[in-house]
Amino acid sequence: MYTKSIGLTINDILRHQIQSNESFNNQSILVQAAAGITMIMFLIGFISGILSLITFKNTELRKVGCVLYLLASSITSLLTITIFTIKFWLVVLIQLYSIVNTSILQIDCVFIGPILKLCLYLDGWLNACVAIERTVNVSKGIKFNKTKSKRLARWTILILFILIMGSIVHEPIHHELFEYTNPKSKSLSNNSPVNISMKNYTNSEYEIEYNILCVIRYSRSVEIYNTITLFIHLLVPFTVNLFSALFIIFGSARQRTTVKKNQTFKEHVFTQMSEHKQLLISPFILLILAMPRLIISLISGCVDPSQNPWLYLCAYFISFTPPMLIFVVFVLPSELYRKNFKDSIAQCRRQNPQ
Repeated sequence: MYTKSIGLTINDILRHQIQSNESFNNQSILVQAAAGITMIMFLIGFISGILSLITFKNTELRKVGCVLYLLASSITSLLTITIFTIKFWLVVLIQLYSIVNTSILQIDCVFIGPILKLCLYLDGWLNACVAIERTVNVSKGIKFNKTKSKRLARWTILILFILIMGSIVHEPIHHELFEYTNPKSKSLSNNSPVNISMKNYTNSEYEIEYNILCVIRYSRSVEIYNTITLFIHLLVPFTVNLFSALFIIFGSARQRTTVKKNQTFKEHVFTQMSEHKQLLISPFILLILAMPRLIISLISGCVDPSQNPWLYLCAYFISFTPPMLIFVVFVLPSELYRKNFKDSIAQCRRQNPQ
């Protein structure tokens, strides 16, 4: 079964890797490893999201829009990693126990897939909004209006949600359920099932396996639109993060040059790069994590995930790692956020003494 690379999902990667009606212990190393990685990602992402919520729910911090973006990003990160885990185990259970239920597949195709993509895209754009807010703060200095920033952040989050939802609304509209049968051989000497053609069942028993797949069919124009929106959602947030970091570094260096004239502009730039290195590191981390997904999307024509399942599985998992890193990327490098996190933990302990 070949799949258009831009629409590759965990369903396509694991479809031919899971042996139906076999215990989980008898599954391939790839399936067991995928399950283990999924649960590790869930634990890390869930803990990171909860710790971020504890940090950014602070009333004092939420006086500026930047923290509202980070609070919303914490929520979307939790939703992303939770839905990601649900989708994985739904795929495994359907394939493992040969559950053919059209209503379950409809839910997966129409709701779970698009919602997962919505959360993933929204998280990236919220990170870009944080970068823009910081840039505006540096450029305006003491003239920065916190009240206006907070009000604008609320509207921006709502508008982003509506726009991203609108950009992917075509996916559930173009879906359909594709039914097919698959001859499955069961050797007389070995009870392990093997896929065969109808011509090769000498000395073996075979049964017809009934399958239903969720298929999304695009016209050429919709496919081009889908490709463009994918690149916009992946590349624009990275570009915004990168240029915002460069603006902060060079803008701060220019301001310092007027105050500390004993140092050259170049020396101030290197000083600012050292002080704000996390602003440069984070966008490049996000780009590296997005690269596997972009490369797979650039592959022309159709691909067979069963030919290189480890490659596609790793690319799929890597694309969902950014939501796990919100606490590491935004809280740990910031002295202010670390302090508020510790204060929030201390307050929780005082309110709930053991």
